[in-house]
Amino acid sequence: MIPSPRDVHDLLAAHDVRPSKALGQNFVADANTVRRIARLADVDASSNVLEIGAGLGSLTVALAETGASVTALEVDRRLIRALRVRVEPLGVRVVEADALTVDIESLLGADVPGRPWIVVANLPYNVAVPLVVRVLDEAPSVIRMLVMVQREVGMRLAAPPGGPDYGAVSVKVAYHARARVVGQVPPAVFVPRPKVESVLVSIERRAAVAVDPAVVPAEQLFAIVRAGFAHRRKMLRRALHGVVSAQAFVDSGVDPTARAETLSVEDWGRLAACATEPGE
Repeated sequence: MIPSPRDVHDLLAAHDVRPSKALGQNFVADANTVRRIARLADVDASSNVLEIGAGLGSLTVALAETGASVTALEVDRRLIRALRVRVEPLGVRVVEADALTVDIESLLGADVPGRPWIVVANLPYNVAVPLVVRVLDEAPSVIRMLVMVQREVGMRLAAPPGGPDYGAVSVKVAYHARARVVGQVPPAVFVPRPKVESVLVSIERRAAVAVDPAVVPAEQLFAIVRAGFAHRRKMLRRALHGVVSAQAFVDSGVDPTARAETLSVEDWGRLAACATEPGE
C-alpha cells in the first residue's frame, strides 16, 4: 500500500525519525503522484529500475506494482528498516549506500553486458545535479532517467540554448542525453511540505555522445565550456581569452561576439576541436 500523509507521519514517529534537512528529505505521500511517475518513466515488467533515495518506499511501491525488477538505494540508515519491511515482500532489493560514492555499474550488475537500466528518483536540491551528472558519466547501462527535482534545477537540466536557464550543466546533459520537463509536482503531495515547486525531468541517453571523444576528449571540451560560462555575460572572445585562439573561432564558424548561452553542445564541440594553444 502506498502511504497517505497520515501514514508517513505515523511511520516516522514509529521509527523515531525526523526528516533531515541536511539530506533534503521530503517524502511523497500521494498514490496518484507516484503512479504517475512510474507511468512517465515508462516502467513495466520488462524493466530494471534503480530508485535513488527510496526513503519510506512510496515511489518504490508504485514501481514494484508495474512488475519491474526494482533496486532501491537509500543512504539514511534510520529509514532502512522501515523501507525493508514495506518493499522487500514485493521483491524489491534494498541497498544501503550513498549514490554519490557507490560503484553504480557494479551495483547494476555490469558483469551482465547489454542489460539496460532506468533510474527513477526524487532528488533533493543539493545532490540533484551531481547525481544526474555522475549517472550520465559513469553508468552507461542507464539508458533513461526520470527525476523529480526542484523546479529551478529541472529547468537547468533540460534548458535549450539561448535562455537564462542554459548553462554548463545543460551542455553536460545534452552531451550525453536529451532532456525535457514532462510534468510538475505540487508541494502539497510531500511530507513535510517543501517551500519550492518540483518538476519531473525525463532524460534519455543518446546512442552516442554529441561530440566524438576521438575528436575532442570530454575533459578538453568541458574545460572550455566551463571557462565560457564562468563569464557568461561577456562575449566569447573575451570570456575565452587565453583559452581559445582567434583562429579557432574562424575555423569553427563560431561567432566570437556570441555569448556562452547561445551555443549548442555541437557548437561547443566544433569550437573545442579547433582550439589551439592559448596565447596566439
